[in-house]
Amino acid sequence: MTAAPLLVRGLRKTYGDVVAVDGLDLELRAGECFGLLGPNGAGKTTCVRVLTTLLRPDAGTASVLGIDVVKEPQRVRAAFGLAGQYAAVDENLTGAENLRMVAKLTHLNDASIPTRTAELLQQFDLAHAADRVVRTFSGGMRRRLDLAAALVHHPPVLFLDEPTTGLDPQGRVDLWNVIEALVSTGVTVLLTSQYLEEVDRLADDIVVIDHGVVIAHGTSAELKSKLGATVIDVVLRDASDAERAAPELAPVGAASVDGKSVHVNITDGNGPAAVLDTVRTLDAVGLNPVSLVLREPTLDDVFLELTGHVAEDADHEPNRDETPPPSPRQSTGRKAP
Repeated sequence: MTAAPLLVRGLRKTYGDVVAVDGLDLELRAGECFGLLGPNGAGKTTCVRVLTTLLRPDAGTASVLGIDVVKEPQRVRAAFGLAGQYAAVDENLTGAENLRMVAKLTHLNDASIPTRTAELLQQFDLAHAADRVVRTFSGGMRRRLDLAAALVHHPPVLFLDEPTTGLDPQGRVDLWNVIEALVSTGVTVLLTSQYLEEVDRLADDIVVIDHGVVIAHGTSAELKSKLGATVIDVVLRDASDAERAAPELAPVGAASVDGKSVHVNITDGNGPAAVLDTVRTLDAVGLNPVSLVLREPTLDDVFLELTGHVAEDADHEPNRDETPPPSPRQSTGRKAP
C-alpha cells in the first residue's frame, strides 16, 4: 500500500504558554492541492515549519511519504519542496545560477543540472532572465524563481506557505496558474493561505484552523453549502446602525455584523423574497442602507461564520520572526558551489 503524501496525527506545538498548533490532524491525497486556511496567528506557518523539519513538535506525529519528520529528517527533506512567504533566493546571483546552486545543494546529478535548469527557467517563464541578477527581478519573478528552486530535485510533495503574500493581483493570478499546472502533473501540494479567494480557486480539500485548532473541513462547495444558498450584504451608514440592524434582520436569515456591514444568510433558497423582506424591515425601523446586494456565499462568509472575525483580523503567530527561516534546501550538508 502506498504511503500517504502527508499524514499528521495529534500535532501540537507551543511557544511558552501559547499554543500555536493544538492536536492537528491532516491527511493529503496524492496529486491534489490541500488548503490550510486561517488568519495570521492561526498556526499555519508553525505547522509547515514542523512538517518541513524546521521545528520539532511537542506532541503528535507527522510523516511525508511514510517518512517520520522527527526520526528521519534528512530523508524527509529529499521528499519535498518548500516555497514560503519570503523568496529564498540569492539576489547577487543570476536566475540560472540560483537554480544551479540549489541543484548542487539537493545533490542532483552534475550531468543533469544544465538540462534541469533550462527546463525550469522555461517552465516558469524566466528563460529571458536566466542571466540577469535576481536583484533586478520583479516580486512576481522572484516568487516564480523560488518555486522553481523548490522543484529542482523533482519532489513529489510541495509545501507552499502563503506563496502570494505581497504580490500584486496580476502576480497572484500568474502564480495560481503555475500552481494549477503543477498539480495537473501529479505533484501533491499543501497550500497555506489567508486569502480565501486563493484557496477557493486552488484547493481540492480545505481545513480551516483558528488559534491552532481545526474548526472546519471539507471542499469549498461543502463549506459554502453550510451557509445556505445566498447571502444578502447590507452596508449601513456606520457600525452602530449595523449593530441595530442585525437583530431586526434575524427573522429574514442568520445575520452577522462586520463593521458597517450586515451579512444575512438565506437558507430557504428564496433570495429575491428575502431582499424585499430586508428592505421592508430596515424601513420599518428607520434604517436606510447605503447599499444592498444579493450574492452567492464565499469562503469569506464561511470564515466569518466560523470564527466571528474576518481572515485578516488576527495577530501574528507568537514568537514568529519577520525574517525568513532557514530553508531545508540549504541544510543538506553540502556547501554551495
